[in-house]
Amino acid sequence: MTIDAPRYVVFAGPARLAAGDLADAAAAARRRLDVQPDAAILVFDRETAEVVDLDLRGDLRAVIARHTPAPAAKRGRPKLGVVAREVTLLPRHWDWLARQPGGASTTLRRLVETARKADANVAADRNAAAYRFMFAMAGDLPGFEEAARALFAGDHGRVAALIAPWPPDIADEALRFLGGADGKQPSRR
Repeated sequence: MTIDAPRYVVFAGPARLAAGDLADAAAAARRRLDVQPDAAILVFDRETAEVVDLDLRGDLRAVIARHTPAPAAKRGRPKLGVVAREVTLLPRHWDWLARQPGGASTTLRRLVETARKADANVAADRNAAAYRFMFAMAGDLPGFEEAARALFAGDHGRVAALIAPWPPDIADEALRFLGGADGKQPSRR
């Protein structure tokens, strides 16, 4: 997921209401419940497809306040999207980092990026997230079982074709899970 990508998505039945940070998701859910108290609202974490439980008690202002994180101390280089956090290493690790070209921060960023790219579980994680979402939102829709089989066979083009008749918001979000952080999705036929 890119830094600017909405982290949460809100559904009311088959319709996607909103995507954004946790406060945005909570606000969208509260607004829907204000006009439709019996609405079936589901909020998903867009990285894992886990359903997120929100505390929607009270008015809109209280709900937003409850789901807005406290402002973080301004450290790092905010214009570059850099956030400073504490890293604890052994002295030999610091010594090694100090000898690397570019210093500790550059070396750590490079190591993290290399590890992320080499992570063999990325495709499996995407498939698992897509399945969790599909099961929650489309488990009783026609073609679900066949789409799930295609998903775990790694045939994302077939998944896209099988879910094309589903409600558009559900199909699009399922394909989004398969696209991962780069945003590339299998095309819908």
